[in-house]
Amino acid sequence: MEGKIVLEHGAGGRLMHELIKEISARLNAPKRGVDKAVLKIPGGKIAFTTDSFVMKPPVIKGCDVGMLSVNGTVNDLVTMGAKPEHLSLSLIIEEGLEKSFVTSIIESIRKAADKAGVKIVTGDIKVVEKGGCDKVFINTSGIGRVYEGVESSTLNAKPGDAVIVTGSIGDHGAAVLAARGEFQLEVDVSSDCAPLTSVLETLVKRKIPFHTLIDPTRGGLASSLNEVAESSHVVIEVEEETIPVKEEVQGFCEVLGIEPFYLGCEGRLVIFIQQDYADKAIRVLRNLEVSKDSCIIGRVLRRSKKGEVMIKTRAGGLRNLPMLQGIPLPRIC
Repeated sequence: MEGKIVLEHGAGGRLMHELIKEISARLNAPKRGVDKAVLKIPGGKIAFTTDSFVMKPPVIKGCDVGMLSVNGTVNDLVTMGAKPEHLSLSLIIEEGLEKSFVTSIIESIRKAADKAGVKIVTGDIKVVEKGGCDKVFINTSGIGRVYEGVESSTLNAKPGDAVIVTGSIGDHGAAVLAARGEFQLEVDVSSDCAPLTSVLETLVKRKIPFHTLIDPTRGGLASSLNEVAESSHVVIEVEEETIPVKEEVQGFCEVLGIEPFYLGCEGRLVIFIQQDYADKAIRVLRNLEVSKDSCIIGRVLRRSKKGEVMIKTRAGGLRNLPMLQGIPLPRIC
């Protein structure tokens, strides 16, 4: 490892994925580059994940950093096909922060955990000098039991799969940027932050098999699709016309000259599923509030050693949709 760590290494794009792979290689970690694990135990499998959460500002419309820390970890477990059960919670708090603010964040964490059906069973608190962190940083780890017969991985997408997204993209990223007030633009958009446990539970109960689940957080939809394409060695094609983007978010992006495909979500799943089951999946998912706007946005075309993502534009052209490069926007989570 040479050079210096820069903000781009934590932005969810190409540099972050390369750094994860480099660190994993040095640790001799299995499935290099994968930031979560499924472990075999007597009687089945458990999923394990860990993450750290930073959001500026820490409170936005529809979400705060406490809610984000719970739902972000819960949803990582969901992508592994697991029912989330237990979380850890560690806080790094800046000296001088009002206790009332910390209390509000803790209350938000409690409500989010109750809604997701998980228990917080251990944790820690550290206080650093003023300026040592931005108000509060949160680390959570999660454990869940993998549903029997479920094998969900970014390695598993197959040619012929339909690609489903469970709702509009970019809501969380736009809400964070709007809350900062840096662009002097008024946009009425709420974060989509929500637990996705009911989506997985519904697919399992209705016996709808799937190959891959991924939540498009940092780096947005484009980066998540590229992660799957590269891991599974496939070519993915999506249609811009079918990708759901709220009018407010689209307008916000157009003014800023950015694409919504790179704005993070915190309550959406991208599902890779055999084409024969796609329509049934859409029907059942639309019965859930969290996935009522589910739709098919593309398909897996063929095998490819490199892996790539193509997007069919509204104008009818076809172009490459790469993983996020650099950090064109301030960090959102």
